[in-house]
Amino acid sequence: MKRTALVYAECADGKLRRVALEALGAARLLAGDGGSVHAVLVGGGPEAALQEAAAELAARGAGVVHVVDDPALAGFAPEAYAAVIGAAVAAVRPSVIVLGHTAAGRELAPRVAASVGGGHVADVTAIDLQGDGGADAVFTRPLYAGKAFEQRRFLPGAPGVLTVRPNNLPVAEPVAPGSEGVIAALPYPAPPLWTTVRSVVRKTGGTVDLAEADIIVAGGRGVRSAEGFAPLAALAAVLGGAVGASRGACDAGYCDYALQIGQTGKTVTPKLYIACGISGAIQHLAGMSQSRVIVAINKDPDAPIFGVADYGIVGDLFEIVPLLTEQFRTLLSKPG
Repeated sequence: MKRTALVYAECADGKLRRVALEALGAARLLAGDGGSVHAVLVGGGPEAALQEAAAELAARGAGVVHVVDDPALAGFAPEAYAAVIGAAVAAVRPSVIVLGHTAAGRELAPRVAASVGGGHVADVTAIDLQGDGGADAVFTRPLYAGKAFEQRRFLPGAPGVLTVRPNNLPVAEPVAPGSEGVIAALPYPAPPLWTTVRSVVRKTGGTVDLAEADIIVAGGRGVRSAEGFAPLAALAAVLGGAVGASRGACDAGYCDYALQIGQTGKTVTPKLYIACGISGAIQHLAGMSQSRVIVAINKDPDAPIFGVADYGIVGDLFEIVPLLTEQFRTLLSKPG
């Protein structure tokens, strides 16, 4: 089945987000052999950074990378960005449009779907091509805080719009040398705007994006204080991961809500999730239960978190976490 797929390649601080490459991988899968894959790249910052991102997309299978570079697009403005994607849709006429399930993607996808009169499937964690030549694309997404899954299909007709959850689909691999795509400029449509973004205040101080982190060390009320997050931060630093928190820890004032993971916080799916002093309330499990490997550290052997953990350690996190940090530091410092 040949399709034309369009990817919105989201950037952060001038660099491609990993979920953009995962979206590109999904687009290549949906396009099928002989199909075409386009990417739209939006920015208004340093031209060199934008061109570098475009080159990476072209090297990873985007047949055409449409670059929209305008100072008005330096900051994320939903109406402007949706208009840019609309211009790309008009130029490409795709049958499917793929975005990352990020804050920006969740804002843009319904707008784009409404503008093209197409369907919208959000938070996709798996794609299965069925039927003759993969003609029937089936999208899996979680329901009820990950306790169930549903499968959806797009009806034929207008383009379908989907967002892919970070860390669930493989990134697009580089194509063979000589078969890279081309980079083309696309004019900024400059739509009339009802709102403008004057400034963006970032509330997270971590160097690793929590939503895309491979390793997360999270704390709950068991950390007892803001200072109690220090050993968790040390372990995360050694592992190259990010620090997260339960709502209980945030409500207690131990950390900023930007770190909150759960039903009313961020949804994460890292390769390794280390839950420290987290009881395992269902609201927290909703945001992390799809992690590949879960390690729970808690003094209460009956804590619900052990019900979803792959490995459990019953004990005081202030004794166990520093020991783990030292062991990982020693192991990771060894050559090879």
